[in-house]
Amino acid sequence: MDNFRAGYATSADFCQVFENDTSQLYLLAFLLTANHKDAERCFVATIEAAFKENTVFKGWARTWVKRTLIKNAIEIVPPLSDRGAGKRHLWSAAQPGTPGDDEIDGVTRLSPLERFIFVMSVLERYATWECSALLGCDMKKVVQTRMRALCELPEADVLALDAILYPEGEHVSHCEYPEGCVTDVTDLLDKTSNAPAIRQQAGGLQIA
Repeated sequence: MDNFRAGYATSADFCQVFENDTSQLYLLAFLLTANHKDAERCFVATIEAAFKENTVFKGWARTWVKRTLIKNAIEIVPPLSDRGAGKRHLWSAAQPGTPGDDEIDGVTRLSPLERFIFVMSVLERYATWECSALLGCDMKKVVQTRMRALCELPEADVLALDAILYPEGEHVSHCEYPEGCVTDVTDLLDKTSNAPAIRQQAGGLQIA
């Protein structure tokens, strides 16, 4: 039984995912929600869910985290309705902005459904049927909405966003957090409902 359980991701494994991919995961949450407050709620909910999960294989931890984050974003900002949608924020209020800001803000200007389908199907490579199942709309609508989103975004912006979310290295130096925004997992862990228990489960892993 111990050998069998060893194949499953532990809290420390999930913590490592959040540590290594903080910037990409937070950006994914922001691209979906278009609002820093909602993105933070989405991120925190994903952290809490991860440390309650014990049936995910180690090799699937990162994939599970991203899928759970997307599902939380759908719940927090339902793209098929106006319920819960917050005011659209800029990625960074700094002037001049950092490279990548304009491309990110271009996505947030899409309609909610266009934004979700673009991020899920183009940037995250979800199949049409997966988008349909998660969003609760038919596949024809997914295809049509994706085409509208792609027509509104320059190809260069799509390629730039893809490079930010899937960098060759582990860290993204050119995609900095805007001033006042959460910059590491420690801040987000402190906002979860059971931060002390999560830290203990994570085996004392230091996140900085």
